Amino acid sequence: MLMKYKFEIKHLIFAFVFFLLMVSCKRDHTVSAVKDDNLLLNIKKRGKIIATTNYNSVDYFIYKGLPMGFQLDLLKAFSKHIGVKLEFIITNDLASNMSLLALGKCDIIAHNITITRNRKTLVNFSSPITQTRQVLVQRNPYKLQDACIKKTLLIRNILNLSGKTVHVQKNSVHYDRLINIQNEIGDSIHIVVVDTMETEQLMELVANGTIDYTIADENFAQVNKSYYKNLDVQTPVSFQQNLAWAVRKESDSLLVTLNNWIREYKQTKEFQNIYDTYFRNPRSVKIVQSEFYSIKGGKISRYDKEIKLHSKLIGWDWRLLASLIYQESQFHPELTGWSGAFGIMQMMPQTARKFGVTSKSPVSAQIKAGVRLKMAIDNFLPKEIINPEERIKFILASYNAGVYHVIDARNLARKYGKDPNTWTDNVDHYMKLKSRPKYYNDPVVKYGYSRGYETYQFVVEVLDRYNHYKNIVK
Repeated sequence: MLMKYKFEIKHLIFAFVFFLLMVSCKRDHTVSAVKDDNLLLNIKKRGKIIATTNYNSVDYFIYKGLPMGFQLDLLKAFSKHIGVKLEFIITNDLASNMSLLALGKCDIIAHNITITRNRKTLVNFSSPITQTRQVLVQRNPYKLQDACIKKTLLIRNILNLSGKTVHVQKNSVHYDRLINIQNEIGDSIHIVVVDTMETEQLMELVANGTIDYTIADENFAQVNKSYYKNLDVQTPVSFQQNLAWAVRKESDSLLVTLNNWIREYKQTKEFQNIYDTYFRNPRSVKIVQSEFYSIKGGKISRYDKEIKLHSKLIGWDWRLLASLIYQESQFHPELTGWSGAFGIMQMMPQTARKFGVTSKSPVSAQIKAGVRLKMAIDNFLPKEIINPEERIKFILASYNAGVYHVIDARNLARKYGKDPNTWTDNVDHYMKLKSRPKYYNDPVVKYGYSRGYETYQFVVEVLDRYNHYKNIVK
């Protein structure tokens, strides 16, 4: 009981701090991050929307190198709708998410937040994205043959929660619901608040017998029941509740656009396909059991060991090299491209021979050759590209298009008054234009036509995936 009261005090302190933050933001008009004269316009000027979401088997995860998730797919669709890029901040704690929102560190909390009266005083909720009810998660004594004994061992009436120990995630609506149930049944429930695990992990503890009960949203619980066959999630502990995203109280312009989009998007086949993929997909069991599922196995590919080893040669984060390899071959060493590029690094045969590999070379040797090629590119690029992050972008672009096409794009940027040593919003713009006669016929261009937009997308996608890897894979 002491733990329960400590949590209530912490919850009240958080709410009070959050309120002070919101009030101060309203009074201090110098804090542009949280002031919304037109937040949507500011997001478009910024060129990206910053969202926070949960990291679990439904909302956001990595499988075989590919970022996936219900919330991720919805956020990608919405960011595309408003014409901006998407940036993630990952924290599986609602209090932390709300603090980020209040401080202007993010624009939107994008996971299944239950709409409650108390929460509506802190944030504005979007139109509901889904609906669900809360259910009790317990073990099904499936080995017993007697159905009557099974029935008596399972809780089917919330009155029988009296005296039971139920573990719930910190700052969750499930805790609030248990408090209400205590009042409704007029008896005590031993509520254990866990601040180091989230609901999905608590469900696993129920399945393996470490704890007896937890509470979860039914749609989420049904997904996890497909992984853990001995779970029972048939006992409701609440009515149907609306689940939505949240924005700051000042975010009227964003909220109006978001709500209009949600109402229209939910009617589309695309939304239904996304929902079915994550909540009704029988293949989800195979995904979760895989060692390449980020939450369980923590691996990106079967070649992580080799990638980690050879990434040290160039001083790159191994996850960046992994993202590049996924972009090239999706970790399929047997792949041969239309141009003759082969293997896990998709090197052209002539280039590969210079680095001592062929299509029959071991994967580790191919990865090492690809890294050595990047090192050669790095040595060739002008030293005045001194920003490390920008230099990586130039290396990636050169790996895709060839270093001489990138040099052409630098010359065009310099001619038209842009910074030739900055890729983003400078050289990348002229890389895209290298497919147009006006630009590939320009006197400063020595190597002619290039499908520059493909190179631009290549860099964007590699770095975007790398950011997802950083969010999830240690």
